[in-house]
Amino acid sequence: MTTLACALLPSFSPQQYLTLARAADDAGLAEIVLWEDCFKESALAAAGAILGRTQRLRVQLGVLPVPLRNVALTAMEIATLEGMFPGRLVPGVGHGVQSWMAQVGAKPASPLTLLREYLTALRALLAGERLTVSGRYVSLDDVALDWPPVTPPPVISAAAGPKTLRLVGELADGVALDGGNGYTRLKAALETVRAAYDDAGRTDAFLTSVTVPTAIGPGAEERVRAWLPTWPLPADEPADYAVWGDTPEQIAEGLRRFAGLGADTLVVQPLDDEPDPERLIRVLGTEVAPLLR
Repeated sequence: MTTLACALLPSFSPQQYLTLARAADDAGLAEIVLWEDCFKESALAAAGAILGRTQRLRVQLGVLPVPLRNVALTAMEIATLEGMFPGRLVPGVGHGVQSWMAQVGAKPASPLTLLREYLTALRALLAGERLTVSGRYVSLDDVALDWPPVTPPPVISAAAGPKTLRLVGELADGVALDGGNGYTRLKAALETVRAAYDDAGRTDAFLTSVTVPTAIGPGAEERVRAWLPTWPLPADEPADYAVWGDTPEQIAEGLRRFAGLGADTLVVQPLDDEPDPERLIRVLGTEVAPLLR
């Protein structure tokens, strides 16, 4: 069964985050997703506040840029939240936007090497292992968590290029694909990830999170067509890149196409000009999600 989630955009204020998260929890939406764009909200800080103010909502971190954080610190933060709110955190990591990483003096010469070392160490630390490693970017000397999770959460990773997609299929517990891909590129990306997963001889669980820009209500199609030029996307096939409609049934029908790619989680991404994100979240939880079950 596909889980329906909604992204809380970093253009929303920290005050809005709590209001929208509580709305999602009240509406029965299973999951929200927190971005971590520079230099806006911290996803982990927001996750802690949201988990503490909601009852059953899961929080996906999509995603933490690994050049910004020592892997031991990330493991400590994830383990702390997992210990307090078991099973309600889905951590995600990724390369980060390289221009932003350069702004803070953290741009790696080899993002792929960093992500490989980071994923390997992070998953091992969360599994309770004691590590001594000396990599190009990750160095740990006899490091283990005092309070590792009883059940380690799945660590998903963002990916776009073919090398990163293959790395994620080989090492991560899942993949997060963003809303700028479009149906055709999403299909190809998932095929690359699955091939790498198979080549690695893996049989463990693997999560697929797919983000779909979505607009609902009067003028939704016009808003989508105005949004498309803000991305380097072909504008002649908007239905390949977004879902829109006047009714929950139309939204559910559009999302089913993307779910058919094999997505475990469909993340609705509000457009930047979404006039009423709280209403959107309530419609998703109370009306659209039941239609997808």
